[in-house]
Formats: sequence, structure tokens, C-alpha cells
Amino acid sequence: MIKKGEIVYGRVTNILGYGAFVKVGEYDGLIHISEFSDNYVRRIKDYVVVGQNVKLKVLDVDEKNKKLKLSYKLIHRRRGVKSEIPKFIIGFKSLEKQIPVFINEQLKRLKLKEPKIK
Repeated sequence: MIKKGEIVYGRVTNILGYGAFVKVGEYDGLIHISEFSDNYVRRIKDYVVVGQNVKLKVLDVDEKNKKLKLSYKLIHRRRGVKSEIPKFIIGFKSLEKQIPVFINEQLKRLKLKEPKIK
């Protein structure tokens, strides 16, 4: 008898757009697409393939129908930062200092595009 919260091993039997089906002993289980990662999951096949043996955590058990709700992400969660926070350098530069820089850049650009006269 499988209990909620247990760690189990099962074999992936089918993959559909909304989840993967897993056989765990005499139980049939479903790993919903939301239980693969905390991030957006585009393709379940990026995580598991049919025939693969996987380690999973039991979220819920239906003893009457021998069905399981399973989680992949609770076992295989990557530790650390999900993504880097962009670093912005915010600084004020006066218009008085920026105008000469802009003018010089424009003059250089124009000189490169002018036809050369011999």
C-alpha cells in the first residue's frame, strides 16, 4: 500500500500534452505537466521519455481505483537561483556633457559616408 508523501519508482508508459503516465507496481500514476518544474514546461519529453524509470514523490493516492498523483519536480528540483536578476547601472549624465559626445559621433559618422573626392 502506497502512502501520500512516499518516494516511489515507476516506469513512464505514455506522454501526452498535459502530463506523463507512470506505472508504479499495481498503481497507475499521472505526473501533471505542472509537476515537472516551477518554470514553464514546453515539452514533457525534455524531462522524461517513454520507458524511462523515474523517482517520484506521491502527492495523492486513490486506493479504490489504484491511481496516484505524482510529482517529478519535488525530487528533481535544481537547487540555486532560477534565473539571474539583470544588473542595471543607473547614473545621471548631464545634457551639457552628452551633447558634445553626440555631435562628435554624428560628425564621424557623416565623414565616413561622404564620397571621397580626388
